[in-house]
Amino acid sequence: MVNRRIRASRTSRPPLNPIELVDMTLFFADEVIHGNYPYLQFDPDHRWHQRLYRDQRVDIWLLSWLPTQGTTLHDHGVSSGAFTVVRGELAEAVYLRRGPQAGSLDERVHAVGTSIGFDKQHVHDVRNLSDRPAVSVHAYSLPLVSMNFYDVEGGELVRTSTLATDVPEPLPVAVAS
Repeated sequence: MVNRRIRASRTSRPPLNPIELVDMTLFFADEVIHGNYPYLQFDPDHRWHQRLYRDQRVDIWLLSWLPTQGTTLHDHGVSSGAFTVVRGELAEAVYLRRGPQAGSLDERVHAVGTSIGFDKQHVHDVRNLSDRPAVSVHAYSLPLVSMNFYDVEGGELVRTSTLATDVPEPLPVAVAS
């Protein structure tokens, strides 16, 4: 029994890092652009998502975002991640842990073609604040098993809930424009 455990741990591969995840989102984004995933949909009530690929190391998702659709402030549990904007633009608010702005949210806008990679410490929310639909490809390694949700109170990150989930950003939220 001991030998089997040792052998299994030697053959298991480590999770992908954020750079490798960006490469994967770029590959799948190119596939989407070239029409290899024609089932893209837009849902007026919730962000639409479709899993493109999953194995023991990585989970790849296609997401669509209508104007005002977004997430709440969250991390991806034990998973690192990445996303590439395929169409439109997405806004991202990132919680800053260090530096002169520590304890605040850094607002960023990611145009079509932009890719972002992040480790499991990354806390953000992503929204479509534009007046046009957006499409993105997301990758997580290890595949999603949970997410933590947060508020920022007095510059401190306060966890409000944890959710066991295998889908990206499972709670649909409308954001103010």
